[in-house]
Amino acid sequence: MMKEFAQSVDAGLSQSEKTLPSKYFYDKNGDALFVEIMKMPEYYLTRSEMEIFSTQTLDLITSFQADKNVYFELIELGAGDGSKTRKLLEALSEQGYQFDYMPVDISKNALDQLEQSLQHNLPHVSVIPKHGDYFDMLGSVKNSHHPKIVLFLGSNIGNMTDAIASDFLYQLGANLSENDKLLLGADLIKSADIVLPAYNDENGITHSFNINLLHRMNAELGATFNPDGFVHAPEYDEIEGIAKSYLLSNCQQSVEIKAIGKTYHFHAGERIHTEISRKYNDEIISSLLDKTDFSIAAKFTDENDYFTDYLLNRN
Repeated sequence: MMKEFAQSVDAGLSQSEKTLPSKYFYDKNGDALFVEIMKMPEYYLTRSEMEIFSTQTLDLITSFQADKNVYFELIELGAGDGSKTRKLLEALSEQGYQFDYMPVDISKNALDQLEQSLQHNLPHVSVIPKHGDYFDMLGSVKNSHHPKIVLFLGSNIGNMTDAIASDFLYQLGANLSENDKLLLGADLIKSADIVLPAYNDENGITHSFNINLLHRMNAELGATFNPDGFVHAPEYDEIEGIAKSYLLSNCQQSVEIKAIGKTYHFHAGERIHTEISRKYNDEIISSLLDKTDFSIAAKFTDENDYFTDYLLNRN
């Protein structure tokens, strides 16, 4: 994992327009900061999807068309703290469905905490954690011939470009069987006054989350980043429907990364692109599905029309 981290950092910082992969936000400190982000009044995404899972739980379960007499696998990609999924797990267990819950996450810390929490609060639910990048987990899904319901929530799909998201959905469909299901969470396009504060809160939690990536490279890769030499710089284009986060160098500086054996130079005002957060509507989602084996079977939206969970059927 450390070698891959170093290679990814080198590849991103060697470009003329520097980038860092957002998946490396999530070390132990990053996990804790993201939990704080999800609690922020400005961060409507978690709250909106939680409303769907809390008020439409039985409708979600009905849409799965699962048979109580047939075992299935409930696979969650990028499970995080599993707070929304817990509502679903509780209802499925109470209603006597036979399933294993398989949370997949790149953060071992998040998986360990989720497993411990579920063992304490939902001891009758079978939990089989899978640690790794969910791109790497797609192949292992194919090894089982049980019916599958895949959860990809929180608008995690929005952390990909449309081209990558379309290919991801195609590859996911290729690893599933006919009538398997995918519940896809998607943040809907809204005005900048609603979206931008979710990525630039007044208490600076999102700033700390972005800057934590520098602390992680210092700790794990022997980098010499001065965190005070960069600021969190988000932007949102409501016409395009894409939010982006950057780390902006506030001075001319050089940073050595010992694990890579290279020094990287930054000029004042130069940006490192760290995250994309795509927003959607039905038309965009349909275009992503054009070349896949999925079709929209149902959709669930919160009362403010901020967020939608699309139930997709594998044809």
